[in-house]
Amino acid sequence: MIRALALALLLAGSALRNARAEDCLDLGLYGSVLQAHTRSVADLAGTRVDYAALRISPQWADVRKSLAMCDPAKLVTREEKLAFWINAYNVLAIDLVATHWPLASINDIGSFLFPVWTKTAGQIHGKPYTLEQVENQELRALGDPRIHAAIVCASLSCPALAREPYMAAGIDAQLDRAFARFVANREKGVALDRDAGVLRLSSIFKWFAEDFEKQGGVLAVISNYLGADDRAWLKLHVAKTKREYFPYDWRVNG
Repeated sequence: MIRALALALLLAGSALRNARAEDCLDLGLYGSVLQAHTRSVADLAGTRVDYAALRISPQWADVRKSLAMCDPAKLVTREEKLAFWINAYNVLAIDLVATHWPLASINDIGSFLFPVWTKTAGQIHGKPYTLEQVENQELRALGDPRIHAAIVCASLSCPALAREPYMAAGIDAQLDRAFARFVANREKGVALDRDAGVLRLSSIFKWFAEDFEKQGGVLAVISNYLGADDRAWLKLHVAKTKREYFPYDWRVNG
């Protein structure tokens, strides 16, 4: 009897904690806004965002308000933290562009001395956050390099914006899908030219190479998402394969 009661209390506490984490940001509303104001495209962006519509959308204003009310201290598990901070980064990046729309690049919001990444992008639980803080202090600290295929800085060479929120319950599957999609994009993710012996990579893999070290390095992680033939070829020829990086296109994904 006592054991059953203890188990029930434990499960109830876990359910309450998870509910708080999922409800912190109104994911249902965020998801519906993404569906209404983004679209999948075949060009470099992968996903295009209607920033003009978001700028005047009452629903988007409610998404921002729900994010501002969140208390990250209530996030307990790795999964909760990953999902929340990925969503937070993407909401803040979208909102920065929408607020300053129209513009050619998110970089236009900042300057050489004060780049956009260091500007306050919004508040969460009364604390101002920059995109740099969310990425470097919160997300990268969680030790999962797949985040770099999930957070989107509103630019064409960024990974395609997911048209659904990230959820704690399925975060690993979502991150795997996002990373696989990015690696499969031969225009901005990864392109292996066996004949030329050249591996072209997104500059993201250069800028954040250290995040992949604990998992064997960038190539080791990328190889897990390549097709069997490319993976086998790269394993045999890695020492002689030249590594190049795609130029980064900072034009906005609007």
